[in-house]
Amino acid sequence: MHLLIPFASTLAEGCVHTLRDLQLPNLSRLLVRLAPTQRDHGDEASFSPPHERALAVVLGLTGTDGCLPWAARRAALDGIAVGDAAWGLLTPAHWHLAADHVSLVDPAQLTLDEADSRALLDAVRGLFEGAGWRVAWGAPLRWYVAHEALRDLPCAALDRVIGRNVDRWLPPNPRVALVRRLQSEVQMQLYLAPANDARAARGELVVNSFWLSGCGVRQSERAAPDLQLDDSLRASALAEDWAAWAEAWRALDAGPLATLLQRAERGEAATLTLCGERDAQRFELMPQSPWARLTRSLRSPPVAPLLEAL
Repeated sequence: MHLLIPFASTLAEGCVHTLRDLQLPNLSRLLVRLAPTQRDHGDEASFSPPHERALAVVLGLTGTDGCLPWAARRAALDGIAVGDAAWGLLTPAHWHLAADHVSLVDPAQLTLDEADSRALLDAVRGLFEGAGWRVAWGAPLRWYVAHEALRDLPCAALDRVIGRNVDRWLPPNPRVALVRRLQSEVQMQLYLAPANDARAARGELVVNSFWLSGCGVRQSERAAPDLQLDDSLRASALAEDWAAWAEAWRALDAGPLATLLQRAERGEAATLTLCGERDAQRFELMPQSPWARLTRSLRSPPVAPLLEAL
């Protein structure tokens, strides 16, 4: 069993304060059993967050920062024939205009159903297809496009952008400029879309833009049958709801982490990867004597500083 946990911590001040009062007994005991092995160092400004980089390592995917081909992989899982084209994931989104910046609202808050999603994609489809792009629908929050311009195009992951100023994540780049031009045209078309008029009349957030991510050509990947990706901390971390985040951590500690601990105590294969905003740290079960385990337990650092360092 390999348990991979995104958003195990963030750099937000509220997260740091919450961690210092958070009791995670199973995680504490597990860290005595497991030894730290591979650490993926990064920073909070990278386009690919630590959990995406860690997952790519497990699956054997390669790519520079912001160039991990998640779109082609996800499109194939959605039943789309991706071939050897370069694909990008278009996430329908609501961009919120503030006094001095534009931020991206968590797309989950759109509660977008299939009918609205398809109608809105059809409203902008011609803009892409007229420019030689292929367009495909995968799910309400997963639209796909294919074009040569997307080959090795660095894009910030959606998890980096939610709740933040979008300009920070759209650096100067001739190919990014092409995307921004399309984005402006799409925004105008979405403004006129009847589906958005109906959503506004119902008091729902309108879809007024998109976020492009995961660009590249599909790669072969290795099987990872023992991998368990638990993203139960994600929504509350992105919303900076630290009470809900702490509650999600406690549920994680009582559930999957307790199961992993039981495996480790039986001497079965057990791996844990904790991911923050900068780093991902992997822990694995290594052979050790009872004396070594006791020594490690006496020297084991508190959980909070370990998570804060990610």
